[in-house]
Amino acid sequence: MREETPRTVGIVWGLLVLNTLGSAGAKTIVPLPRSLIQMVTMGALVAAFALALAVNLRLRVRASACVFLLTLLLVPSMLSSAHLESGFGALFRCARLALFVGTLWLLSRWWDGGLTFVRHHIRLYFAVLGSVAAGLVVSPGAALPDLYGGRLVGALWPLTPPQIGQYAAVIIGLTVLLVLGRRTDRTSAAVVIVPSLVLLALTHTRTATLGLLIGLALAIGSLVLTSAAARRFFAWAVLCAAVAAVALGSVLQAWFLRGQSKENFSSLTGRAKVWDALLAAPRTPSERLFGTGLGDKSFGGLPIDNSWLAVYHEQGLTGVALVAAVLVVLGGVALLRPPSLSRACAIFLISYCAIASYTEAGLGDASPYLLHLAVAASLLATPAAATPPATSGVPRRRVPRWAQRSEVT
Repeated sequence: MREETPRTVGIVWGLLVLNTLGSAGAKTIVPLPRSLIQMVTMGALVAAFALALAVNLRLRVRASACVFLLTLLLVPSMLSSAHLESGFGALFRCARLALFVGTLWLLSRWWDGGLTFVRHHIRLYFAVLGSVAAGLVVSPGAALPDLYGGRLVGALWPLTPPQIGQYAAVIIGLTVLLVLGRRTDRTSAAVVIVPSLVLLALTHTRTATLGLLIGLALAIGSLVLTSAAARRFFAWAVLCAAVAAVALGSVLQAWFLRGQSKENFSSLTGRAKVWDALLAAPRTPSERLFGTGLGDKSFGGLPIDNSWLAVYHEQGLTGVALVAAVLVVLGGVALLRPPSLSRACAIFLISYCAIASYTEAGLGDASPYLLHLAVAASLLATPAAATPPATSGVPRRRVPRWAQRSEVT
C-alpha cells in the first residue's frame, strides 16, 4: 500500500528545480544582478530543505544506493575544498551540495516506484519552458541573440541554449512514455510535446537531441515485448526517421552543423582543447585523488563542458568512481526490474544523463542531472510493505486453551 504524497512534496521539488536553474547565462530583458539570482536560488534550496524537514519530522527515509553514493561524494568535495585552492566559494558549494543531498534523503520517504515525481518533473520544467516561450514572444531579439548564434536563450531568466534543450528533451521523453503507458491522454501530451519540440529545435542543441532520441529508443525498447503501443510507436518512429533522412537530409545536416566548420565541429566547438589542457596540467597526488575543490566547472577561465573531467578536476578520481557507481547501480537495478512504465522512464533518464555527461557538466554537484537521477531512483524503488492496521489501542490478552472451548448446555 503506497503512502499518499503530500502536496508540499511538489513544492519542495519545485524549489529544488529553481535552485538548479543557475545564475549565469544570456542577458535578460530586465537586467538581473547575479547576486540577486544567487540569493533567490540559494534561498530556494534552504526553503526546500526546511519544508522537507517540516513534512518529514520523524526523519523517515528509504534506503537508496543513489543518494548514499551522493552522500559519499561529499567526502572528496569537502577534503579538496578545505584547502581553499578554489576560494571560500568551494566551501559554500559544499554546503549547497550537502543541503541538496539532505533534501533528497528527506524526500526519499515517498519514493515508491510510482510516477508522482515524474509528473512533478514534467509540470515544473514545462513551467520553466513557459517562461522561455514568454520571453521569445515579448522580445524575440533578446531571446535569439547574435552572441549565441541566433540560438534560443532565456530572456526573462538567464538560461543558456543547452539548459533549455535539456529541459525540453527530458519532458518530451517522459511525456511520450506516459502516453505509451496510457497514463495521460493524447491532447494533454500534445500540449507539452509540441511547444517543447519547437523550443528544442530553436536551441540547436545536439546533445539534448541525441539524448532524447537514444534515450527514447532504449526506453521504448524495454517495453516492446510487453506493450503493443510501444511496438507500434517504435515501428512508426523508424519509418518516419527513414523518410526524414531521405527527404530532409540536407536540412537536418545544416541544423546539426549549426554553420560550423569541420575543424570546429571535430573539436566539439573548442571543448577538446580545454579537455586536453586540463588533462595535461600538473597535479599533486592529493589533487589526483580528491581534486582541487568545488568550483564553477571551468578550467583556465573556459567551461569544461564534460561531467567526468569536471568531476576529476574538482573531486578527483574518488569523485569519478562515485559518480560512475551512481550510474552503474541505477542502470543495473533498471535492467533487473521486470518491464514496466516506471522502469522505462528510469532507463530514459539514466541513459539521457549518461549521454549528456560527455558534453555537459553537472553530475558531481547540485544540478538538474542529479534531479533526473533522483527521479530515476524514485521510479526504481520498491513500494513499502503495508503495515496491518491495529484493531485496538489495547494489546490483546492471550486466552487459555481451556477457555476457548464452547460451553455445553
